[in-house]
Amino acid sequence: MSASSAPRPEASSRRGRLRFPGSSSLGSSLRRTPGRRQEPEPQAGPEPAAVAPRRGGGSRGRGSRQGLPMDSSKKVDLKIIIIGALGVGKTSLLHQYVHKTFYEDYRTTLGASILTKVIAVDNTPLKLQIWDTGGQERFRSMVSTFYKGSDGCMLAFDVTDRESFESLENWRDDFLEKVIPREQDFPMVVLGNKIDICDRQVSEEIASAWCKEKHIPYFEVSAKNDINVAQAFETLAKQALTTYKGIFESYLTDSIKLTPDDEPKKSCC
Repeated sequence: MSASSAPRPEASSRRGRLRFPGSSSLGSSLRRTPGRRQEPEPQAGPEPAAVAPRRGGGSRGRGSRQGLPMDSSKKVDLKIIIIGALGVGKTSLLHQYVHKTFYEDYRTTLGASILTKVIAVDNTPLKLQIWDTGGQERFRSMVSTFYKGSDGCMLAFDVTDRESFESLENWRDDFLEKVIPREQDFPMVVLGNKIDICDRQVSEEIASAWCKEKHIPYFEVSAKNDINVAQAFETLAKQALTTYKGIFESYLTDSIKLTPDDEPKKSCC
């Protein structure tokens, strides 16, 4: 079958699934004439809509038309991942943001746990799928498998634990190496947690200088007292949405078009 005669997928506006024109209503459109074989009536499907691209581990699809702006009224799914050393408060930060709750004791996260939150950024509804990952060194290789498909990354450390701050470089490099394609300006923020505790080992000046060198926004936060937690998550969500829209539009712009030079040439016998 040639490229011009292949069925073109149609994007469903209700559920975002792909179907081939006429496939869902084939049974109801059969002509029922006695003594004759039933044949489906030809149906003209609409132009295929562009499918939004996905970051990180691949793409959500390529658009087929140019100049089509992204519909800001449609909900966008974004994957946010929180990484950092063991005990820095990643789980506490997540539960404070999603549930507005804080518990003194949490069980150590093994692998990853996931919570979701729906917010609006720049009049665009977002569904954030937030991955809380374990910080144990022996699970590092397993945790890195969760990086695929991420739209944003949150690096967390404990301001009362200098080693957790010094490990940020390794966590960041490991993440960027696993994300495809590797992008130095990948949406990312750094959180210095537990500022409610007086016994600090990492000053705000030192942490801010490191983040400024890497061009990463820095937030001093407290999961316990709910200080700057929502601001940090929403800043990352806004970065991720901006990047997502840029990829969406570039996929529309770079879509493949057939030109007269690309059409197959006819040959005579």
